[in-house]
Amino acid sequence: MPVIIINGGAGRLKNIQAHRRGIKNALKKGWSILNNGGTALDTVSEIAKSMEDSAIFNCGAGSTLTLEGRVELDASIMTDDGRFGAVAAIEQVKNPILVARKVMEDTDHLLLAGRGAIKFARMKGFKRYSRILPIQKDRLERFRRRGNSVYFPKLNNYMKLGTIGVVALDKYNRIAVANSTGGILGKLPGRVGDTPILGAGVYATKIGGVAATGHGEWIMRLFLSKYVTELMDKYPAQKAVDLGLTLAKEKNALCGIIGLDRKGDVGFGFTTKSMSWGYIKNGETTIF
Repeated sequence: MPVIIINGGAGRLKNIQAHRRGIKNALKKGWSILNNGGTALDTVSEIAKSMEDSAIFNCGAGSTLTLEGRVELDASIMTDDGRFGAVAAIEQVKNPILVARKVMEDTDHLLLAGRGAIKFARMKGFKRYSRILPIQKDRLERFRRRGNSVYFPKLNNYMKLGTIGVVALDKYNRIAVANSTGGILGKLPGRVGDTPILGAGVYATKIGGVAATGHGEWIMRLFLSKYVTELMDKYPAQKAVDLGLTLAKEKNALCGIIGLDRKGDVGFGFTTKSMSWGYIKNGETTIF
C-alpha cells in the first residue's frame, strides 16, 4: 500500500500557511508518481527536489545562510536495501538531493563534501546556481543585529527553520528516505549537521524508514533516525517515534521525526515549538 509522509522542518515556524501549501503541492507531486507505479526512490527524490525548488523551505533555493552570507547545503538519500548517498557543505547547486542520488548510484562512495562535491556535481551536468533571495539576506541581517558574531549563544532563540524530510513506501513494498537542508541560520562555515550522516538524519531498512529534522548536533549524538527505525521491529511507527522523542526530551534535544513502517503505518512528532508535515495514505491527504 503506497504511503508518503513529509516534513517541512521543525523549529519556530512563522510562515506555517506557506509551509502547508508547499507540503500539499509536494505530496500531490509525489503521489502522482507513487500512485502510478513509481518507485519509492523516485518519489522521495522528486518530492525533495520540488521542495528545494519552492524557496519556501530551508533547502535548495530557500536555504538559510552561513555567518559569512554563503549557501552551504547538505542532502542525503537512502533505500531499504542499504544504499545511501549524500553531499555535505556543497555550494552553487540548486538541487543537492539530486547530486546525493548520483553519489549513491554512480560511485562507490557514501558522502562527498565541499569542493569535491561541487566538482562531482559539475561533472554530472549540474549547472551553477548562486542566486540568493532578499529574504535570505534579511534573515541573516536580523540574526547579526542581535549581536551574534559567534555561533548561537542560545540555539532555541534562533532555530526557526529545519531540514525537510521525505519517507515513502511503494507498491513493491520498498522504502526510501530523503532529506535536504541549508542548515541552521548563521552557522559557522563548513558546519555539517545530521542531514548527510547515515543513521542520524535518515535511515531505512526493510523494517521502516525515518527522517529527522532540528538541531543536527543532537540528532547526530543520538543517531536518532537509526534508533527510531530499529524500534519499528517491535513497535508500530507512531510508538517508535514517541520513544525516539522521549529520548530526545531527556537530552533537551530540539528535533522532529517522521517515519513509516513496513505495514504502511506513519509516525510523527516534535520537541520544538512547531513542525510542518503531512502524509498521504489510502489516497487521503492529511496536512498539519
